[in-house]
Amino acid sequence: MAEYTVKEVMHTNPLSVHCGEALVDVVEKMAANGVMGMPVVDEQQRVVGFVSEQDCIQSMLATSYFCEGNPVVDDVMSRVPLTVKPDDSVVDLARRMGRDKPKVYPVVDNGKLVGLITRSDVLKALRREVLACSTEGRHR
Repeated sequence: MAEYTVKEVMHTNPLSVHCGEALVDVVEKMAANGVMGMPVVDEQQRVVGFVSEQDCIQSMLATSYFCEGNPVVDDVMSRVPLTVKPDDSVVDLARRMGRDKPKVYPVVDNGKLVGLITRSDVLKALRREVLACSTEGRHR
């Protein structure tokens, strides 16, 4: 199997949100872009958290039910996000994704957000390898 690295399959120019953003705007951004979560970054593009749809549900439910409050991303985000590095192995990440819950990982280089990688990205890379194995096996 080829040893893919995260940088070979990650999305560059990832969506992100900043501390203090209204949760309703964060939810709109996720919905409009079809993503399940986004990194939360500071002014220097350092990842300071991660917010997922699941993180938003309870707060949005309470806000909509009582029609009060204006929660911000800081209220619900995970403050210890799991991240990966561009040179990390996709195989190692696949193993990690198989046992850990996150479906989306921010890719961080020297502390700054440089990309995003999802389970779908990892599965596509693994699929290419399975197809390559099938093709090679036919020629033997």
